[in-house]
Amino acid sequence: MVHPSFPSSCTRRRGLIGGLAGLLLLAGCGPAGDGARPGDAAGKPVAEAAPAAPPKLPVVVTFTILADMVATVGGDRVEVATLVGPDSDAHVFSPTPAAAKTIAAAKVVFVNGLGFEGWMDKLIAASGYKGPLVVASDGVEVLKVKPQPHSHRHGHSHGHDHGEVDPHAWQSLSNARRYVANIADALAAADPAHEAGYRARAKAYDERLAQLDEKARARLGAIPASERRVIVGHDAFGYFARAYGLTFLSPRGVSTDSEASAKDVAQLARQIRSQRIRAVFVENISDPRLVEQLARESGARVGGTLFSDALSAKDKRALTYIDMMSHNIEEVAKALAPSGPGS
Repeated sequence: MVHPSFPSSCTRRRGLIGGLAGLLLLAGCGPAGDGARPGDAAGKPVAEAAPAAPPKLPVVVTFTILADMVATVGGDRVEVATLVGPDSDAHVFSPTPAAAKTIAAAKVVFVNGLGFEGWMDKLIAASGYKGPLVVASDGVEVLKVKPQPHSHRHGHSHGHDHGEVDPHAWQSLSNARRYVANIADALAAADPAHEAGYRARAKAYDERLAQLDEKARARLGAIPASERRVIVGHDAFGYFARAYGLTFLSPRGVSTDSEASAKDVAQLARQIRSQRIRAVFVENISDPRLVEQLARESGARVGGTLFSDALSAKDKRALTYIDMMSHNIEEVAKALAPSGPGS
């Protein structure tokens, strides 16, 4: 009996491989050049990756008031690092190696100038930074200060000798507008591809500062000239006084890195009593005990807090420069009004 023949196992494998090859060939024979995007397993187009955003411009700023101005003009194009933080006193700041490292990574460094950051030259040298150093106060009308013969420095000066120049130029809104113009120029020079944005934001900011300045002149100008006297912890409001026709008195000079003598305190207390000065304020960066002592010795009342050299991290009255100036203007105006403290 003759049995029918069956293909061997090798023959079956060859046939199977050939069939698979044919299927793959057919799958690859679709229409060519149709411009179709690569698809996923279900044949759906795969979305193309969004282009990466351009890197932000890393800048370093010495203190919070200036940092807010730079951030406002820079918008989302800048990454701002601040050396002296909120509610902190730049007069007694001690630079660290970390601060030098931060500066070394910057493309632009902004300072107030006018001797405010007496520690900055050494810090720049230690960092090795070679980029632009922008003095935001360039172009302001500098205010000379009277020497404080009775006050004396702490045991170490931290390099905060302001000489005869008051560095607190931001306390005038018209000066702040100069700061903003200088900031816009510096950012445009460092990042010309985005100059239009910097200029537009600076213009909008300048308009807000001009409006607040006009409001301040009207609000404080309505107070009788004989009543425009204010007591503060240190002499940080000279530009504010000059801009709005006020007199600020303090037992200390333009730096908090000094101590008032007992003679100065007693003399100022007598002046407060004789001139019936009602507006006595503490500052957010300073120990309030000196002002509280003045209030006790003179019989005056502490009217509140003014923000001088720093913004606040938590206090909504000074989260931004415009917030800070708005608060200071209103606090002084209320204290000097006939219904103010001590009337």
